[in-house]
Amino acid sequence: MQTPLQAPYIKKVGQRGKITIWAVDGTYVRTHLDEEFTNYGEHYGFTCIPKNEFWLDKEAAEDEQQFFIDHLLVEYRLAEKGVPYDDALEKADKAEKSERKKAGDIEKLTQGGNLPDPAKVHVSLWKRLESGVSVWIIDGREVRSVFDIDFTEGGHDHVYEFVPRNEVWIDNDLEESERPYVLLHELHERNLMAKGWTYSKAHEDSSKLEYFCRHHPEELHAMLSKEGWE
Repeated sequence: MQTPLQAPYIKKVGQRGKITIWAVDGTYVRTHLDEEFTNYGEHYGFTCIPKNEFWLDKEAAEDEQQFFIDHLLVEYRLAEKGVPYDDALEKADKAEKSERKKAGDIEKLTQGGNLPDPAKVHVSLWKRLESGVSVWIIDGREVRSVFDIDFTEGGHDHVYEFVPRNEVWIDNDLEESERPYVLLHELHERNLMAKGWTYSKAHEDSSKLEYFCRHHPEELHAMLSKEGWE
C-alpha cells in the first residue's frame, strides 16, 4: 500500500533530470507557507520550495502544466547559475510565451495581429455589485497567452489596463473553494487604489487581509460585505 503524501504534495507529475515536478495544493501553500504563491514556483522564487523541486498548483483544468514547466526549467537553471532572479524570470517569460505561441493560443485569440476584445475572455458573470463593479470569472489561460503572461488568480481595472473599467476578474483556474479569498483581495485592493493608494501599498494590505481570512474563514463573509459584496 502506497504511503499517503504529506501536504502540500498531491502527486508527482514528472521528472526532469534531478528535478522532481509535483502537483501541490496551492490553497495549503498560500495559507500556511507563502501567501504570494501563484500557479507554480521553484526554490529561487519561493524559499518554501525545496531545491530540485518544481511545484505546480493543482489546476481546475490541467491545460497549462507544460507551459509552466518550460518556464520553470529556464528560470531555475539560470538562477542556479547565479543569474539575478528578475533576469531569470524575464528570460523564462520569453520561453513560455514562445511555447504558448507554438500551441496556437495567440493565433486563436487574435485577429490581424490585434488584441482581442477583453470581453472574449469572460466565462461567466459572478456578480454585479451595487457600486457598478462587475465581477467576472475569466479564462485564465487566454489572458496569460494574449494579455499578460504574469496574470494569476485575479485582477482589476486599476492594475491592468486591458481589464475594462469597473471590472474585477477572477481566474477560472482557481478551484471554487478558493475564489472568495482571491475575490476579497481584489475588491479590497481596488477599493484602496480608488482612494489613491499605490498598487504596492494596496497589494500588501490586501495580502494581509487575505491571509487573515484564510486562517479565520468565519470572518470572510463580513470582510467581503465591507468591500461591497452583499
